[in-house]
Amino acid sequence: MKRSRREFIRSVSGGAAAAAFVGLGPGFTARGRAQVAGANDRIHVAVMGLNGRGHSLAGTFGKQPDCRVAWVCDVDRRAIEKTAAAVAGIQGNAPKTTNDFRRCLEDPEVQALVVAAPDHWHAPATLLACKAGKDVYLEKPCSHSPAEGEMLVAAASKYGRKVQLGTQRRSWPNVVEAVKELRGGIIGRPYFAKGWYTNNRKSIGFGKEAPVPDWLDYELWQGPAPRRPFRDNLVHYNWHWFWHWGTGEALNNGTHMLDLMRWGLGVEYPVRVGSSGGRFHFVDDWEPPDTQVITLDYAEKVSIAWEGRSCSGRTIDGSGAGAIFHGENGSLLVDGNGYLVQDLDEKVVREVKSATDIDPRNPTNPADSLDVVHVRNFLDSIRGTASLNADIHGGHVSTLLCQLGNIAFRTGRSINIDRATGHVVGDPEAAKYWEREYEKGWEMVL
Repeated sequence: MKRSRREFIRSVSGGAAAAAFVGLGPGFTARGRAQVAGANDRIHVAVMGLNGRGHSLAGTFGKQPDCRVAWVCDVDRRAIEKTAAAVAGIQGNAPKTTNDFRRCLEDPEVQALVVAAPDHWHAPATLLACKAGKDVYLEKPCSHSPAEGEMLVAAASKYGRKVQLGTQRRSWPNVVEAVKELRGGIIGRPYFAKGWYTNNRKSIGFGKEAPVPDWLDYELWQGPAPRRPFRDNLVHYNWHWFWHWGTGEALNNGTHMLDLMRWGLGVEYPVRVGSSGGRFHFVDDWEPPDTQVITLDYAEKVSIAWEGRSCSGRTIDGSGAGAIFHGENGSLLVDGNGYLVQDLDEKVVREVKSATDIDPRNPTNPADSLDVVHVRNFLDSIRGTASLNADIHGGHVSTLLCQLGNIAFRTGRSINIDRATGHVVGDPEAAKYWEREYEKGWEMVL
């Protein structure tokens, strides 16, 4: 729907919308704001999945003057009401609402879908959006299984769509600079990277079957996943800790650091992956490991390790989430949007501190003022003025590293990988985890 310049200015001139301009992002000048405010149309987006991360993203997209959140979608009636009210306060007009995101895909005005639903929905929703001619901003991980990730890469190509993964560090200015320094040889040839994530998560207990709450469309929440009874310790966050719907801490938070380390080292598929750990801290329904180390060896003579401690929050190098690269002449530590370079004697060579506070343990909004840079990159790519910083091919490769780590954990042994394709080699039992089962009628079809 095209709108006149007068209508657009009136819609963003209110106090809430004007205040929202603070979050436009670096490099967005007053002149740039004026040029956007004078445009006749904006990019219309729909946001799917509002309990947590999606609520924050709806606000971030709504703050962009060249964007309008046209729809907010969730299977939880309470979440719809909360986010719709918040978005209306930000952009000056209320979005349409629905419990079924497929209605948004039928709207010809919608140009992009923001997917922040549970992991088992990420790939199916993105595929449906691509087939409907919509671009996608997809929260990590990009898929529940490796096969789904491959299908999204193919779908983006087949339907000519832009799919941006929510690995926001790809757009954080100081992290971009750190990777440039690393590749420029500031520590010589880097050959080992270690990343980590720590938290103090509590037990999820032992759930029991219970009536579905009247505010929840549980049938649609399950969507492509084979049907299981509702349990009272599942919705809205604990699904992360069940293999049927979630992918564990490795993909929940490890994706960020494994993506950063792979990016810094300039590698794609490893040749060998191992994993150790278990559910050590509590005895409850939690299925993936709460303590896990994933190791990846590459033919390029480099290695990556990721350490996840869901229930033991002691930091490493003062950070709950970070990565360090070791090279011939020293090390480079990335902590939030800052980095530290030291020589082999631990003398500081270069230090760049972040001007923004980041809370990696915040599950919904760890770095709002930096997220906007990634969102702007997505919107600019739709307008044809930028290339995606985190396209679906790279997003699939980084997601796959975590999935391979989980496969190694579940089989109890290291697995060999084809460095050209990322597929498991010579291990039929491990290869069984490449795909997932779907509820009949919900199968992904390219």
